[in-house]
Amino acid sequence: MEHPADGIIRLRVAVRGAVQGVGFRPFIFRLATGLGLKGWVRNSSQGAVVEVEGPGETVRDFLLRIDLEKPPRCFIQGLEPAYLDPAGYGDFAILPSDASGGKTAVVLPDIAVCADCLREILDPADRRYRYPFTNCTNCGPRFSIVESLPYDRANTAMKGFAMCCRCQAEYDDPLDRRFHAQPNACPECGPHLELWDRRGNVLARRERALMDAAGALRGGAILAVKGIGGFHLMADARNGESVRELRLRKRREEKPLAVMFPSLDSAKSVCEVSPLEERLLRSPEAPIVLLRRKKTVTGSAAGDADAVEIADAAAPGNPCLGVMLPYAPVHCLLLGELGFPVVATSGNLSDETICVDEREALVRLGGIADLFLAHDRPIARPVDDSVVRVVLDRELVLRRARGYAPLPVSMRGPLPPLIALGGHLKNTIAVSAGSQAFVSQHIGDLESAQGYDTFKSAAANFPKLFGYDTLWMSGNGNGEGRRAGRAEGDGGGISPLVVACDAHPDYVSTRFASEIVKTGPGANGVSLVTVQHHHAHALSCMAENDLAGPALATVWDGSGYGLDGTVWGGEFLSVFDGGFRRVGRLRTFRLPGGEKAVREPRRAALGLLYEIYGDAVFSMTDVPSVRDFSPGELGLLKTMLRNKVNSPATSSAGRLFDAVSSLLDVRHRSGFEGQAAMELEYALGDVRADGRYAFAISEQDGLLSADWSPMIEEILGDVRNGEPLSGISRRFHNALAETVVAVVRRAGEPRVVLSGGCFQNKYLTERTVLRLREEGFRPYWHQRIPPNDGGISLGQAVAVGARPGGV
Repeated sequence: MEHPADGIIRLRVAVRGAVQGVGFRPFIFRLATGLGLKGWVRNSSQGAVVEVEGPGETVRDFLLRIDLEKPPRCFIQGLEPAYLDPAGYGDFAILPSDASGGKTAVVLPDIAVCADCLREILDPADRRYRYPFTNCTNCGPRFSIVESLPYDRANTAMKGFAMCCRCQAEYDDPLDRRFHAQPNACPECGPHLELWDRRGNVLARRERALMDAAGALRGGAILAVKGIGGFHLMADARNGESVRELRLRKRREEKPLAVMFPSLDSAKSVCEVSPLEERLLRSPEAPIVLLRRKKTVTGSAAGDADAVEIADAAAPGNPCLGVMLPYAPVHCLLLGELGFPVVATSGNLSDETICVDEREALVRLGGIADLFLAHDRPIARPVDDSVVRVVLDRELVLRRARGYAPLPVSMRGPLPPLIALGGHLKNTIAVSAGSQAFVSQHIGDLESAQGYDTFKSAAANFPKLFGYDTLWMSGNGNGEGRRAGRAEGDGGGISPLVVACDAHPDYVSTRFASEIVKTGPGANGVSLVTVQHHHAHALSCMAENDLAGPALATVWDGSGYGLDGTVWGGEFLSVFDGGFRRVGRLRTFRLPGGEKAVREPRRAALGLLYEIYGDAVFSMTDVPSVRDFSPGELGLLKTMLRNKVNSPATSSAGRLFDAVSSLLDVRHRSGFEGQAAMELEYALGDVRADGRYAFAISEQDGLLSADWSPMIEEILGDVRNGEPLSGISRRFHNALAETVVAVVRRAGEPRVVLSGGCFQNKYLTERTVLRLREEGFRPYWHQRIPPNDGGISLGQAVAVGARPGGV
């Protein structure tokens, strides 16, 4: 029926979306009681369920107002109303949560401190004055403290803190901002700060700990600060000696360090901040935003006498700075006391996962930090700072963690129960829940033992949050493992039907997948699906743009296991429902030394030149890349290239960037992934020009090949003629964008997807999109899912869903 008659009726509404931890139940309570309706609301494992009864017109008004007036951090994916016979309710109540059924409720990310809480923290008359764990239904920890659904205090890391009478009264008061705020606490009953030395001795507590920590930073010390999702390592960003010492101890020689500014105005004194970048800095997500530094005059930003001088060691040679504002109360108090910016980098050794436990921090960070500002609120999982930059007037997430994870991506149809284990670098994990894919926070690189341990922990614990159990992993091949699919009589836990992973057989995530999925007689019923790396890249971008095939995907990155046994990375893929076809690629060249060439762009350059000139390259001593090798090294490399020994062929766009960076004498050895390509982007400067280098497109056996050799010959000529670096870099970038257009034109597909780590490059992405639009194509690029390997797990999940039968 269209709607019930206007007598007394009962309405039940199942609400799906981000409705837990955002004040949704208190909102429903106030809305219903304000309209004089009776009934109840409660959290469920799928979201929330509401029942109201009253006059038909009033009940219908209630239903319409839910979506119109919902809390600011709430988003609703579905409202499922059902009209029922009246039950005779006498009042309206918030009922205990219902933990039964499949867990599809959206877990909210951690939210930056709101204006109301900040005002209380700074008000001497407020009982939470200078309390560093102040929060409410509109802000505070969520994902970093939740241990299971539904989102109730007993299921969070706050379960060990019993609320005092006043906090309990706030929690129980429907008119209070902290009505059913699960992390609610105050100085009387909540967590507290302590300042420790390297041996864990308590030097100060509470306010004194904060003040002494600020004093230590002023004096040049390195401070480990436990925040919402883990530890930061902090140092005075103005103090070059302190920042250099932090780099030395952390073993992070050149990679840029993020800077936390005490205010937006102080950030604006150093960096150019657009309106969109300002909104991102001040948003509830509060990510690190890559900003362009202002040009400096005698050490300070041009035209700003009050500009803060940031030590060059924070981001050496980098025209951009990773900037964030204080987002947790402890940061607000600490930076407010200091009044100057601090370097705030992840609390770990280089390439490890962020540290979350204070006792573990003494071991892992004891050789880095002089002091530890710790607290006793447990952290359920490591959640690093997110990193974004603005590209084409949109946010482009480069590292998806705090503030963004684990919000879901909606699929075009239901997925089978699955766990996708991602790639080897910038790892994330994805799980399915109906027509949604939940992507984990940034886990990191899996090259270290510590990184692998964190990955294994996440592979077990992240799926549990959404109702999966992992007993199926313990199957021994003799029929004793858990049957895949929903288990009977175990509280609704499910095991995946599919575990998806990268097709590269040597990725540790792939080996892990192979180990846990038992095959053959007596198998536990879980299927292993391998997904080609660049296909996953393409599908992740298509998924977040709600795009179905067919589409032509340009996927450019450092490397990925190719179906032909070579190293792919400069790919043009025709993506369609159920699969893909390789339409084209960049011309291949060899990488002498294999993995060593990833760390030494000069090796990529030598392999590139060898592809064009053969043995003659070894006498081209006027070329910077060749000149950087000793005669003995060149002799060994000649043998390797001639005999194709440890010199895999690659079509990688990332290695092409590396090679050109070395040819231009910009970077011969990289201190971190992508450094050579980043510096080539930074070399663009501010001059705008449309000139480009030449390239050629050929076709063999139905495969298009984009030949860069004419471009390389022109680049070498410009280097010999002393052309400015900025002009060479710009013509190189323009040539790459034009290469995409040329291949797309030959392929004839109007919709073009851009993915892979190379499209973190702002200029390359913007130029490519501009040229595609000018030629009448419809380009799509990443926004909230990273174009780098942080999006691989989502693409793997989509690939499983696209298979016949979904499995």
